[in-house]
Amino acid sequence: MIDAGHGKDTPGKRSVDGMKEYEFNSAVASKLKELLMLFEGVSVMFSHSDSSDVPLHVRTSRANSANVDLFVSIHANAHGNGRTWTSAEGIETFVYQTKPKEAAELAAKVQEELIRATKRKNRGVKAADFYVLEKTKMTAILCECGFMTNKEEAALLRTDAYRALCARSIANGIASYYSLKKKKQTPTSTLYKVQVGAFSQKQHAINLAKELKKKGYDTLVVNE
Repeated sequence: MIDAGHGKDTPGKRSVDGMKEYEFNSAVASKLKELLMLFEGVSVMFSHSDSSDVPLHVRTSRANSANVDLFVSIHANAHGNGRTWTSAEGIETFVYQTKPKEAAELAAKVQEELIRATKRKNRGVKAADFYVLEKTKMTAILCECGFMTNKEEAALLRTDAYRALCARSIANGIASYYSLKKKKQTPTSTLYKVQVGAFSQKQHAINLAKELKKKGYDTLVVNE
């Protein structure tokens, strides 16, 4: 289960220049789902909703009721009063304060991938008593992908490229830790129509169709 932290109307959760944290969180969550669905045996659900702010107890209840294997919460960080730029920067990944073994190992993988890809400051894997980490029964991690109160990182958090980079890094960490295998892609077939009227002789059209077929293309000779 992927959890885009907070909601579109959560008070105060925004960058100094006005970007709502949920804009970043939900964009990363959507891309992360897309990437994880490329692997065999993976199904993905969201704990959040774009139409309303979902309370934390509802989010954790959804995960527990669905008996998911993993809960991943996506966030952007903040420092100070949230209304002025500060020098705090970097990425950190959290697990519950008891440091469950599987969660800690997964968090280390995800953190490694995030830092490798983004080149941001490595704030490490940390333990905390965040509600979504405490109340979920399964392995759970929470990723803070940059500071909304840092001018440079706030600009990054707004970009599609950085959001995609964070999603891919988290997906890579998950796939590596659980040894996930990519689904086998079904080859797509493109049908080429060879029109007889475009050639001086029908045999020329037939010959071209044969050449295309040798190269692996599906072909059809038509008279119109």
